[in-house]
Amino acid sequence: MAIRNIRTMGDAVLNKTAKTITEMNDRTQELIDDMLDTMYEAQGVGLAAPQVGILKRLVVIDVSPEANEPIVLINPEIIEVSGEQTGDEGCLSVPGKVGVVTRPNYVKVKALDRNMEERILEGEGLLARAFCHEIDHLDGHLYVEKVEGKLYNTSDLEEE
Repeated sequence: MAIRNIRTMGDAVLNKTAKTITEMNDRTQELIDDMLDTMYEAQGVGLAAPQVGILKRLVVIDVSPEANEPIVLINPEIIEVSGEQTGDEGCLSVPGKVGVVTRPNYVKVKALDRNMEERILEGEGLLARAFCHEIDHLDGHLYVEKVEGKLYNTSDLEEE
């Protein structure tokens, strides 16, 4: 397992559409493990494969790292949303910045797990936000496209 470099805004790979994963192999299993290590090292709650330069439809999420129960989503698709939440959002690919984004408060996702078995997952609040944010990465979109108003430096928020 290894810590991978996180690509940052301006890197062309972040604006490309990721490709469907059709089979599980050792390289993809290693990528999942590396992505989890990278996400935890960077103190993030989610990471999509394009963020580490790999154009595959793969996402890892862990909104409660102390519980260490990560979610692995392969070829995820959002199948249901409801409600609304507005709040600060940041991204490991846009370091030091946050912005206000409105997302659904409830999201249902269909995806394959690391055993290539289909799963339906539901999330509210932060998990719903993470589902939307990370799946956006797979389609070449960054949260900054949805920011209401301007981006703020995280250091500015700490001073408040």
